Amino acid sequence: MTIEHFNDLLSAARAQPLPQRLLFVFAGVELPQDASAEQRAAFAAGQGGALTPLMCVDKSPEELASFETLVAEAAQFGHDWVLVFSAAMSGTRQQPPSTTDADLPLQAMVEGIKRGDLGNYLPFDRQGLPVQLG
Repeated sequence: MTIEHFNDLLSAARAQPLPQRLLFVFAGVELPQDASAEQRAAFAAGQGGALTPLMCVDKSPEELASFETLVAEAAQFGHDWVLVFSAAMSGTRQQPPSTTDADLPLQAMVEGIKRGDLGNYLPFDRQGLPVQLG
């Protein structure tokens, strides 16, 4: 299945034979303290910067009706995010993954994003469209 919008991710997760838990890290962009004058100018023009994890959450696919549902929940926390990174984890036939099961993988996502290790995650913009990084 091709993921052309966040809602395709929800559909794919719901269609899996094993129960899924979706992991999300919302990231903003900031200018590093040691940025050069050139980097500052680019940032002021809307380019560059460093991705900074702002908040994270895990949900079962059934807990999210759509991308708009996730965006509305995120808005309650007042962070100005630009990308939401997603990943999924599977449970077993007998046991869906719980929030407790998601704690370590979610923390690993946060740390990976801080390091710039983004290859294992699917990022979406504020419209729910997948984003190619790098």
